[in-house]
Amino acid sequence: MALGPRLDLRQTQSLVMTPQLQQAIKLLALSNLEIETFVAEALESNPLLDIGEVRREAGEDTAPESGEHDSAPDFDGEAALDVADHAIDPEAAPGDMGDWSRGDGPSLSSDDLPDLENRSAEGPTLAEHLSDQIGASAHDAREALIAHRLVGELDEAGYLTTELRFIAEELGAPLAEVERALALVQSLDPTGVGARNLAECLALQAKEVDRYDPCMARLIDNLDLVASGEIARLKRMCEVDDEDFADMLAELRTYDPKPGLRFGGGTEAAIVPDVLVSPTDNGGWDIRLNEASLPRLVVNREYYVELKAGARDKASMVWLNEQLGEADWLIRALDQRQKTILKTAAEIVKRQEGFLKEGVTAMRPLTLREVAETIEMHESTVSRVTSNKYLACPRGTFELKYFFSSGVAAADGEGASSEAIKARIRALCDAEDPKKVLSDEALAGLLKQEGYDLARRTVAKYREAIGIGSSAERRRAKKLRAMGG
Repeated sequence: MALGPRLDLRQTQSLVMTPQLQQAIKLLALSNLEIETFVAEALESNPLLDIGEVRREAGEDTAPESGEHDSAPDFDGEAALDVADHAIDPEAAPGDMGDWSRGDGPSLSSDDLPDLENRSAEGPTLAEHLSDQIGASAHDAREALIAHRLVGELDEAGYLTTELRFIAEELGAPLAEVERALALVQSLDPTGVGARNLAECLALQAKEVDRYDPCMARLIDNLDLVASGEIARLKRMCEVDDEDFADMLAELRTYDPKPGLRFGGGTEAAIVPDVLVSPTDNGGWDIRLNEASLPRLVVNREYYVELKAGARDKASMVWLNEQLGEADWLIRALDQRQKTILKTAAEIVKRQEGFLKEGVTAMRPLTLREVAETIEMHESTVSRVTSNKYLACPRGTFELKYFFSSGVAAADGEGASSEAIKARIRALCDAEDPKKVLSDEALAGLLKQEGYDLARRTVAKYREAIGIGSSAERRRAKKLRAMGG
């Protein structure tokens, strides 16, 4: 075999992740509110971009007008993103499927799902509500200053989680002064804020209604015995009879263990749905994007013509064409993003129509792969589309990822969602006879009669996942409720 230099011509294919393609992939994972911020930044950086007055209807395929430009990059968003996702390692891709397909989403407690309360940006936050009261209650400016600092240390439930000595050291104030300021905070509305633990929170509320006698104090100091159901021991400690003890428990249940949650979170934004789903007259579903949070970007053609006429050199024209090309590409990328979200949401609604009509017990198991195969996109693309997106329907507002869960065998052959199983376990436990609390084995038997084939250990796993105690714990809790009337 002769050795020597030679020239070979080879043809290979490779995917080049251009900055624009990387940005398009990033756009998929953003929520509508995050898109608003992104658009605002784009408007500042590109003088040719402008906000259109009327947004196109979802599903319209007409491309946005981009002015006089023949060299703008042609963006086939769906194809480009799908190719990119096939080339990217799903395990390394940000926002990938994670544990969604294993049913780690939030669980609901009943068939009749309540509307989820979205935190509103309106109204004062807890900190604002308390700060407004400090000025009229503080003895002097120094006490007010320390009280404001303490309010800033409260968590969303209204509890003080930082030790007073640390705050005193940071402020250079005597510990006694910080304690007096804390007493001021604890005197504010709502009663119970500023507490350092549950017992102190309940004690503050008992004092407010003049019910903090020695018997109630002992009961509040021994909440662990209440939880474990040691009734006889508690009655002896409190030195009360059955009737008085039942009254004390009833009083205790009227107190708010998390008084701060009545107010907004301040830094937490309101949940704004990305997709709106409503029933139609013919029994179908109207699925559309929430256009209220989707500003329409357009190219300001008049300004482009004006700038083009004023361009005096080649560098100016190159810059102007670059700005026009970027504007045109961004408009197309955002348009493709909306189409992909709408296509994915439509398939989810189709698969989970039973949930929309009947509730969580009718939810079916669903994976990202199933949706991806149906809409002919890569699994990672669907993962990004469902990340940080919310769907509003007659049953409430839910993250898109909520509709993906694992399943178990069912008598109908289609399987049942883990969320449906959890809801059924919740319903059975709520309806059980307090004198005949169901064991996990008994729950498994009842579920099998309904067509769900689960092992006892699986039932226990689902029960614990939705915060339902064991049969012994439930028996004690029901006994306490019965005593309290």
